[in-house]
Amino acid sequence: MAIADLNIYNLVHLQPIPPDWPGGFWWHWLFFTVVIIGFVLTMVMGVIYIERRGMGRMQSRLGPNRTGPFGLLQPVADAVKVLLKENIVPDAADKLVHWLAPVIAFAPVLMIFTVIPFENGALLADLNIGILYIVAISSVSTVGIFMAGWGSSNKYSLLGAMRNVAAIVSYEIPLVLAIVGVVLIAGSLSLNQIVVAQGIPFILLQPLGFLLFFAAGCAEINRSPFDLMEADSEIVAGFHTEYSGMKFAMFYLVEYAEAVAISAIIATLFLGGWRGPLLPPWLWFVIKVIIVFFVMVWTRTTLPRLRIDQLMAFAWKFLFPMSLLNLFITALQVLAGWPTELWWLMVMVNIAITATMVLIWSKFFFKLGRGRIEV
Repeated sequence: MAIADLNIYNLVHLQPIPPDWPGGFWWHWLFFTVVIIGFVLTMVMGVIYIERRGMGRMQSRLGPNRTGPFGLLQPVADAVKVLLKENIVPDAADKLVHWLAPVIAFAPVLMIFTVIPFENGALLADLNIGILYIVAISSVSTVGIFMAGWGSSNKYSLLGAMRNVAAIVSYEIPLVLAIVGVVLIAGSLSLNQIVVAQGIPFILLQPLGFLLFFAAGCAEINRSPFDLMEADSEIVAGFHTEYSGMKFAMFYLVEYAEAVAISAIIATLFLGGWRGPLLPPWLWFVIKVIIVFFVMVWTRTTLPRLRIDQLMAFAWKFLFPMSLLNLFITALQVLAGWPTELWWLMVMVNIAITATMVLIWSKFFFKLGRGRIEV
């Protein structure tokens, strides 16, 4: 593509879609509600297939390959099988809390996508505090998980739910501090404006912030190696031990919908969101979400599960101080007022700072102690 054609492409796709598109407030609301629900459900089936097939290849096996061409219909078959299972509720369970838990856990995941842009202006609500909205609404899922543990009248379920609450409280702090670095550079809390501001993807300007957000995000949604809330070797299956049938399917859907949500947020904050040459903007967004999720699968097959004491120590002794240092350095760079012509120099400086800080603090972290087993 010639330079002139590329400039025309960028000019066209940097023009925002009108806020009432495709024809008034209610049509806009209805259209993007349908798009969000369809996107989440389709992506969940897609990432389940990607994870199972990808893990199979990484572990020198095939993965699901019998149902449909190349095993593409395996997620559909699994969903049908789970939905046909009997719904069993323990006699001692709190029936109302047990029933409401998966609903309360799933609703906030869908609500996150209301402020994530698929294209410039193509989102349900372009809030000027979009990132604060995500931080606030994402924590509500924890209430549903705690309700599942409490309402099941099962000590293993309650233990898994309490571990989830502990992880959320611990990892929310470095996660939010990692976001603040992006907000300082972009000068806006709107996710759409953050994407527009990324002439250079913020993963290059904020490499340490990206690593901190990725690790904290994986811990918050119970992705391996942080999946202590569902450690079957210790607590059977965690907070959803007493769930079956459609309710279990809802929790399974929540797990992968949260993974898609975190991948979408990372793609938006650090990878330029919908920005990219040649391809349609929405397709660039989907590709970046899939790439981020594949990295999650890669870490799951590579790293062993942490103990609960190691999980807490990693949050408070490693991620938290690193996030404070990253915020301090980013604030100094913003106050210094780096001109856009020198951003590539800033990229090299930040990559060098990240490598140095991770190396030095890792050695210090081992001396502090990676956690201890309470007896």
